[in-house]
Amino acid sequence: AFLESQSKIPNPATMPKDESAKEIYRPANATDDTRIFGVCHIYASFNDTFVHVTDLSGRETIGKVTGGMKVKADRDESSPYAAMLAAQDVVQMIKKRGINAVHVRLRAVGGTRSKTPGPGAQSALRALARAGLKIGRIEDVTPVPTDGTRKKGGRRGRRL
Repeated sequence: AFLESQSKIPNPATMPKDESAKEIYRPANATDDTRIFGVCHIYASFNDTFVHVTDLSGRETIGKVTGGMKVKADRDESSPYAAMLAAQDVVQMIKKRGINAVHVRLRAVGGTRSKTPGPGAQSALRALARAGLKIGRIEDVTPVPTDGTRKKGGRRGRRL
């Protein structure tokens, strides 16, 4: 009897994927020219570039693609080309969900490390704009210490 009851529990892996179940972010009174905003978090280090779109609260992820998901070679993960491909993929995802405008939050590694965004940041932002998304605010959210921990490398720095 126990095994019989176990077999009736639905297995999520075998259930058919329903694309219409995904929530469309659009108010009931919105027309086609209404701007529906999301937040695009671009994290550009010198090793990879993340393009991550959330709802306005930042709590729910709508689409996230990295440069490493688009290219095979490790050295190309942070390249402008990989960032552009990642941004184009994210735009396709979010347009399906009804978002047609984004506020951009750009971030470098920060802290005691580099405070300049990596090479993929500019091309990712450019790809978002070229794909037809309206860009709202652009904000730099790189963490800058007010007085942090000691920087890596010791008193005399990294000696090559």
